[in-house]
Amino acid sequence: MTLLNPTTFSNWLIPHSLEWYAQLGELQQRYEYPWASSLAEPNGESMFDEIVAQTIVGKKVLDVGCGHGEFTLKCSLLAREITGFDVTNHFIQNRLNTARSNASFVVGNTKNGLPFQTNEFDCAYIRKGPTSAYPSLKNVVKKGGAIIGLHPGDALGKELPILFPNLFESTIGTPILNKIKENLANSDFSESTIETVNSTEYFQSPEDILKLRCFGQHPSIYETLTVENLDEIASTFKQHATANGLPITYSRYIVKATI
Repeated sequence: MTLLNPTTFSNWLIPHSLEWYAQLGELQQRYEYPWASSLAEPNGESMFDEIVAQTIVGKKVLDVGCGHGEFTLKCSLLAREITGFDVTNHFIQNRLNTARSNASFVVGNTKNGLPFQTNEFDCAYIRKGPTSAYPSLKNVVKKGGAIIGLHPGDALGKELPILFPNLFESTIGTPILNKIKENLANSDFSESTIETVNSTEYFQSPEDILKLRCFGQHPSIYETLTVENLDEIASTFKQHATANGLPITYSRYIVKATI
């Protein structure tokens, strides 16, 4: 049996498009992964979170691409003041009712710039948010301020198209890294670096593979793939899983820059 290609479905939305984010906000009101998995330590996400925690203490901070604001509120315990910025209104509205006194949230699209005052923030971070924000950060973060970014690596899940052909698409080249480099080059920061951190993510069940692929999509896509392909996916999963689950490359780029 050949696995179905979900991108050919009429209601498939391009992941991370504005339409996709709007649908995700309507479906679950949170930017939260629905699959069960565990991450080997150290990994790019935990490393990034530690760097942010060390950077923001007592400062006025901008969180770009804050999603539903869970990490923003966590950081508000360390920051003097923090503002979460995201394109998805459903995420922001969901968080406004539970915001702390030193945390605020603003809706907007980084491709239209950042609607803040010049030198308004001491530092900023982008946690899996848009790389398009980098060129605008120089205008709103003070000279000498730190910029920290976390983005999916191009090697993320590189095994998936091999294990589950047609269900997943292969990445050609390094489009994410190229885009980050392009935006950093247009940012005119005083200095910037990009670190690649690869580790392992263990998926716990065949259903979790489908939840990963269908993240943010209409539920009918997951339902169709479950009916048509779950048995075949389960067979492959069983062949390659370890005691910890199915191991997949977990790749992240960590950006460190100074205004």
